[in-house]
Amino acid sequence: MNNYTDLIKACVKGNRVAQNRLYHLFADKMYGLCLRYADSEDEAKDILQDGFIKVFINLKQFNNKGSFEGWIRKIIVNTALEKFRDKSYLFAVNMDNDYDQSDKKYDHILSELAANDLLKLIQELSPQYRMVFNLYAIEGYSHKEICKMLNIKEGTSKSNLSRAREILKDKVKKYYNVSVNWI
Repeated sequence: MNNYTDLIKACVKGNRVAQNRLYHLFADKMYGLCLRYADSEDEAKDILQDGFIKVFINLKQFNNKGSFEGWIRKIIVNTALEKFRDKSYLFAVNMDNDYDQSDKKYDHILSELAANDLLKLIQELSPQYRMVFNLYAIEGYSHKEICKMLNIKEGTSKSNLSRAREILKDKVKKYYNVSVNWI
């Protein structure tokens, strides 16, 4: 089903069957997204639930321009960001001079690791590193966009990304005995 117009209309009218269908169409994929931002599976479930509540509340605002899945994804990511902004331990580590200028050389994912292995390593990152890593390396936001989203300096975003990559690289070497050529 590529066109969700009828399903969206039914959901906006409060049709519970349609809402259930919409949820089940996207829940698994969005849960995977939530796992990348959360500290645990329970926290990912909370983000998913809160995100879908916002999806249903704001569904009438979707204007059928662009990807519906992309619209849902943005709401879920913003829900995750809001959750972590509220936590007192989410702070950006400012290491302005400690980042690699050539970010593009990191943009591939290691083929030697299974996706679940990489997800576990990402979840082990501190919240500030995990947030920047996910937004940049996975979601595709620029450092300029990230600094606006997280209210940090662009250099801080770059240094947090660089540090996250170094931590991931070290963990891959340690736990999986895989040589990582990220540098």
